[in-house]
Amino acid sequence: MGRAFQNRKESMAKTADAKTKVYSKYGREIYVCAKQGGTDPAGNLSLRGLIDRAKKDQVPSHVIDKALDKASGVGGEDFSPSRYEGFGPGNAMVIVECLTDNPNRTFGDVRGCFTKTKSKLGTPGSVSHMFDHCAILAYAGDDEEAALEALMEADVDVTDIENEAGRITVFAPHTEYAKAKQALLDAFGELDFEVDEIQFVPQTTTPVEGEDAVMFEKLLDTLNNLDDVQNVYHNAEVTE
Repeated sequence: MGRAFQNRKESMAKTADAKTKVYSKYGREIYVCAKQGGTDPAGNLSLRGLIDRAKKDQVPSHVIDKALDKASGVGGEDFSPSRYEGFGPGNAMVIVECLTDNPNRTFGDVRGCFTKTKSKLGTPGSVSHMFDHCAILAYAGDDEEAALEALMEADVDVTDIENEAGRITVFAPHTEYAKAKQALLDAFGELDFEVDEIQFVPQTTTPVEGEDAVMFEKLLDTLNNLDDVQNVYHNAEVTE
């Protein structure tokens, strides 16, 4: 199942403006994660993974610290998660995850991206049933049996384990994220996770070619340029 888990469009920090957007998205996600589960990464594994990922994406420490400081205070922005599903060019399936303080604005912005690229928003659940909502943990190693044993001893419901090119990749239901990560840390000590995320992994892929491919890339770019959009997942195999 895992080979499709990279099938998502990342915001690329190539310019100062793009970097600011990336920092803003991480800051917002860290704020919400810390607000919900506590500001101490040692006791909030989701926050710990998020901060590690932010550092790998070269988010400055002051951006992370500011988000944590805001989360530890009283009040602050009232961000809530929202998810939109639909069909892009070539009939590829798309899931858009947002954090917003104004759901009406966000819905209008996301709908505009779909409309401008001849795409169609669907109802909740219209495409997510064709994705697996997975916790994904990957680290350098080659002993998948030891990983499986550690996870089973911790009573983790493992979906799949891959051992490819010196990397172990563990897939588990998204609800098992914290338990799976803790089990691996308990068994192997400090691990440098190359992937430490919860994602929507497509069960099948859809080829998107020619003009549809160009339009699909435009859809992804316009969505990722929205401040409220955190992640975009899709099942497209784009060939131009």
